[in-house]
Amino acid sequence: MDRTRRLRLVLVGWGAIAQRVVGLLADRSTDVDLVGVVARSQPEGLPPGAAWLQAPEALPDAAPDLVVEAAGRAAVVPWGQAALRCAPAFIVSSTSAFCDDEVLDRLLATAEAHGSRLIVPPGALAGVDALAAASALPLDEVIHRIVKPPAAWRGTPAEAAVDLDRLTGATVFFSGTARQAAEAYPANANVAAITALAGIGLDRTRVELVADPAATGNGHRLQARGAFGSLDVTIENRPLATNPKSSDMAALSLVRLVENQIRPLSL
Repeated sequence: MDRTRRLRLVLVGWGAIAQRVVGLLADRSTDVDLVGVVARSQPEGLPPGAAWLQAPEALPDAAPDLVVEAAGRAAVVPWGQAALRCAPAFIVSSTSAFCDDEVLDRLLATAEAHGSRLIVPPGALAGVDALAAASALPLDEVIHRIVKPPAAWRGTPAEAAVDLDRLTGATVFFSGTARQAAEAYPANANVAAITALAGIGLDRTRVELVADPAATGNGHRLQARGAFGSLDVTIENRPLATNPKSSDMAALSLVRLVENQIRPLSL
């Protein structure tokens, strides 16, 4: 991308995370122009200059420098294929889509064919960069523990596993692989797929899901052992005000990745 001009951004999705990203970018006065938003119906509150994109075929006309998906796993393949053909990079938030191995393979093949990049954000996690670096050597174990208040688990299979209204302490209601967690709880455990991609894969990464009435935020503990040594990282995120199943950090991590496309120093 020509660093002398502003970055042209398209967002796939206009939900809580996407709107938070746009608000943060506007507050920070970065050199980013939102030129398109993908939504099923006419989105309200779009900034001036942002077009409503209704089909992947409309994406080339927007001439994006970067496309960011924040719409759900069903949007990943159609919009990812289109983005990787006409834009330098595509950021995938709904990483639970990669529980289907064919999805990742298809997108990587498209990126390789068109010289573009598929980018996975760290989401609400801390320590993903260290885990990815550590995976250059053999890893023996990766465990990801996700702790959220009972309200954050409503509308998920957790309601059938435990009585969310009667919990008196932290309760593990799911223990399994990252693939199983991300498949069953895409709105809450989507980040388990990020951990898996950074480390030892969807079927070797262990995940525990916890409902805790004492929790005030959405917590993640990432533990790993291997040839590099050991890692133990904990983060507690403030829930996104408009969607308690997600965290503000999920939006903040997208803002960082967007700004890194135009900064002379990327961290």
